[in-house]
Amino acid sequence: MKVCVFYNSKASSGNGKAVVGEVEKFFPGKTAEYHDVIENPDYSGIFSSLEKGDDVVLCGGDGTLMRFANDVYDLKFDRDIYYYPAGTGNDFYTDVFGKDEKKPVVINDYIKNLPTVTVNGKSCRFVNGIGYGIDGYCCEVGDKLREKSDKPVNYTSIAIKGLLFHYKPTNAVVTVDGKEYKFKKVWLAPTMNGRMYGGGMIPTPDQQRLSDDKKVSVMVMNGVGKLRTLIAFPTIFEGKHVDKPIVHIFKGKKVKVEFDRPTALQIDGETVLGVSSYEVVC
Repeated sequence: MKVCVFYNSKASSGNGKAVVGEVEKFFPGKTAEYHDVIENPDYSGIFSSLEKGDDVVLCGGDGTLMRFANDVYDLKFDRDIYYYPAGTGNDFYTDVFGKDEKKPVVINDYIKNLPTVTVNGKSCRFVNGIGYGIDGYCCEVGDKLREKSDKPVNYTSIAIKGLLFHYKPTNAVVTVDGKEYKFKKVWLAPTMNGRMYGGGMIPTPDQQRLSDDKKVSVMVMNGVGKLRTLIAFPTIFEGKHVDKPIVHIFKGKKVKVEFDRPTALQIDGETVLGVSSYEVVC
């Protein structure tokens, strides 16, 4: 018997391969077979070759999980799919399974019936959420820093500097299930399938991934200056921002967010540049 390990060699700031070795100890007595998802493995062929008793593990971060979910979405599984967190933020794992010691967890229920986002004419399914506003800006800056250095990226520092000096808020139109809302000076406008993203931010603390209504939550933070926004920003990491007058949360099955100027957007940590709008359909 064997354990088939799909991993992302670029995850965890390029240390994805090193982390993979941790997985083997959870499947004693089984031979490990490795497939780097960067190389676009033949999932259908690999799954069909598995025998009874073989296990499948995905090892990587939130972006790796999102890509895997899209690549295997239409395939049928006759076994559990395990996930072992090996990313920088690991928001999915923390949101669903907590901050206890890392171990492989079954994710079959969490990679089906996913919402779809359309950005710049391209569509994909997402696991955690869509970041639009200063969170997208942080991912854009973080990507540039990683190109220059192997040092870990401090997104909190990027956000603070962005709030104070570099990022300018936008005006936005948010449409939820056909009802339109207009906002000025928008700093954040994410749409969430789960509660967490961005390395521990909790923009929508009441959002449930496996809810019966299959709705997503969109959160808008707007209307104040840099200093007041900076004071409110840390409360997002505890989900305590929701009662503030600058925060608005809506739930629905179809969401469209439009900014009055292009800015960066992130989908489960994957950056998309020059985005004027996005649409989410459950």
